[in-house]
Formats: sequence, structure tokens, C-alpha cells
Amino acid sequence: MKIAFQGEHGAYSEQAVFDYFGDVETLPCETFDLVFDSVTSGKADKGLIPIENSLAGSIHQNYDLLLRHNLHIVGEYLLRVRHCLISMPGMKKEDIKKAISHPQALGQCANYLRNLNIKPETVYDTAGSVKMLKESGARDTAAIASKRAAEIYEMQILEEGIEDNSENFTRFLAISTEPTVPKEEAKTSIVFTLKNQPGSLFKAMSVFALRDIDLTKIESRPLQGKPWEYLFYIDFIGSLQDENAKRALEHLGEYALTLRVLGSYPRFK
Repeated sequence: MKIAFQGEHGAYSEQAVFDYFGDVETLPCETFDLVFDSVTSGKADKGLIPIENSLAGSIHQNYDLLLRHNLHIVGEYLLRVRHCLISMPGMKKEDIKKAISHPQALGQCANYLRNLNIKPETVYDTAGSVKMLKESGARDTAAIASKRAAEIYEMQILEEGIEDNSENFTRFLAISTEPTVPKEEAKTSIVFTLKNQPGSLFKAMSVFALRDIDLTKIESRPLQGKPWEYLFYIDFIGSLQDENAKRALEHLGEYALTLRVLGSYPRFK
């Protein structure tokens, strides 16, 4: 099995691939768009994308890509993220003036960098920042990435666990061209639009409350091409095979202008 992920070898996404899928072949992609394209075209069997972080929030681009592509969410995984400050060999922490990494990683270490007066600079990937640093040889620059990335590129770890909060988790979604039918406790993700009128969101939420369906996530995103109109993404506990969930979605369909199920999949515990 070949699994697409965004980033270079050694990225947190690749670690999540191995944790979730096991011993598989990985396909590094420079952008999230390429991950989706690789799965859609069959270049990869599945993809694994980050969708939200417990400190930095949602990765909005991937919500938009889920809507743009006809793919299905088939699983989820939570990865404990532990950031390292990585430098060229022989350097000391006081030598570092600039840190490069993915914007999510920089955001998760913002206080740490501020306290050391280290200037953050955005690049496309965590592991990619280590690769870039090694190629440049910059001695006043560090990368923020995983311990595995430092080992792959034979770089020095100045400090481990530099994230501002130890409760740092990233939630990943597995995507595929074919849906799955979960046999264990399930979660379902949907996206819908509503008329812009008083009480419309309240009515939409009530279809779940009336049936004691647990909502685990709600996210609004701008509807492209229609200023000040929004899409609503919701995750709830339950499967499309459950009669309770089916009735809730049928009821929601009475209020929603559009409604799409992104997938039912096993809930990660």
C-alpha cells in the first residue's frame, strides 16, 4: 500500500502514516493539493492529512480541499507532537537567531522562540526545514521538527519538547476514493449550507440534539464566490448505518440548501 502525505521524509505526517497504517510505502508531496491529487489519480492508495491541532486550531486549507475533491474520509488518528530545536552540528542554543519551520509548528512554539529572542520564518514543512538547513549550512539558524527528522538528516538536537503546551496533538484524517463501513464505534463528518435567516443554525443543530447525538466538532468556512455566506462542517458520533443518524440527516436535509457526507469512519480512541 502506498500512502501520500504532505512534507518530506521525517515529517510528523509521515510518522502518523506509519503509526496508523503500519509498514507501508510513503509518497511525500510538497503541498496538500498534491496529496489529494495523488489519491484521486490512483498514484497513491490513500492519503493522510492533518485537519486540526489542539494548540494552533484547524488547517482550513484541508477543509476546503475535502469539499473540492470527491474523496471519502475513512479513518482518523491523533498524534502527540513533540517539537525539537535542530541545528547544524557543533552549534549552541545561544548561537541561534532564526528558526524555520511550518507555520503550525512555529505557532505551537511561539512563546519559546519569543523568550529566546529567536525570529520565526515560515517554510513549507517541518522535516523540509531540516533538509533546507542542512543544504544551506546556516550556523545562526535552527529548524523546528521531529526527532526523527533530525536523525534522518544527521543534524543536532539542541532541545526537545519545546512546544508551549505539552498537550499538543494533531488530528489526521485518512482519505480514499472508496468509502468504508465502520464496524466499531464510528464518527461521521458532513458539510452543509443554510439559508441566511434567523434561527437557521439553531434548527440545524436541533436535529442532533433531539436525538442525543454527540457533536464533536463544528467549523464554519467562507463559501467561495459568495461573500458573507458560509459552509458548516460537523463531526458527530455515529455511523450512516445507524437509524438515528440517518433520521437526523434526513431532518437536516429539510433545512439545508446543500448537504454532503464526507465519510463515516472508525472513531480513534
